[in-house]
Amino acid sequence: MKTIIKEEAKSGLIESVRIPMGKAYLEGELGIPPGARGVVLFAHGSGSSRHSPRNQFVARTIRESGTGTLLFDLLTGEEEIEDNITARLRFDIGLLARRLVEVTHWLTRRPETQRYGVGYFGSSTGGGAALVAAAELGKSIGAVVSRGGRPDLAGDALPRVQSPTLLIVGGRDDVVIQLNEEALAKLHCEKELKIVPRATHLFEDPGALEEVARLAADWFRRHLQLRPQTTR
Repeated sequence: MKTIIKEEAKSGLIESVRIPMGKAYLEGELGIPPGARGVVLFAHGSGSSRHSPRNQFVARTIRESGTGTLLFDLLTGEEEIEDNITARLRFDIGLLARRLVEVTHWLTRRPETQRYGVGYFGSSTGGGAALVAAAELGKSIGAVVSRGGRPDLAGDALPRVQSPTLLIVGGRDDVVIQLNEEALAKLHCEKELKIVPRATHLFEDPGALEEVARLAADWFRRHLQLRPQTTR
């Protein structure tokens, strides 16, 4: 049963969802504004969750631009307890990418959401996971955006990504800029690298996160389209 957990005047209703994952569930928040053509799945970074203030802010901006969002925890409750002790699972790119693929299948099988185009927004290690998942699912993923991400962690999957990909990096995040430039060179899809001037890795500087949200919302609005109606 769906539960509405909050309502936003500009971006529509947000409902809590439980996504089956084996014998457990992943908790999430799904919001689709009126007239949306797509839904963006968020792959958060190491040690983060669907409650991340930065991702919540970006998601709200994306919804206000007319695109839906799905923020969810990549780990089950038991896995989060383990990861808080070992910090191991948050860096398991293969596991995180598989979870993202499974959640994508769940979303596109639901009668209420099956027609929406799908995009990925990844941050930190989630950027690598999003690109690995996009490489596996091919053209069915309409667009990818990475915020301060580690696309280099996608490794051999990078040349296989077909989805238009936007990499966003802070101007003061020197090491990550280099890693993103190297990853960009390996991508053969439509691609772009945006550097936000004077921004640090977490985009905490005044106006930096707003610029990230604007760039992401524009990218998804340009590239996500409704899927063709299927007959059974």
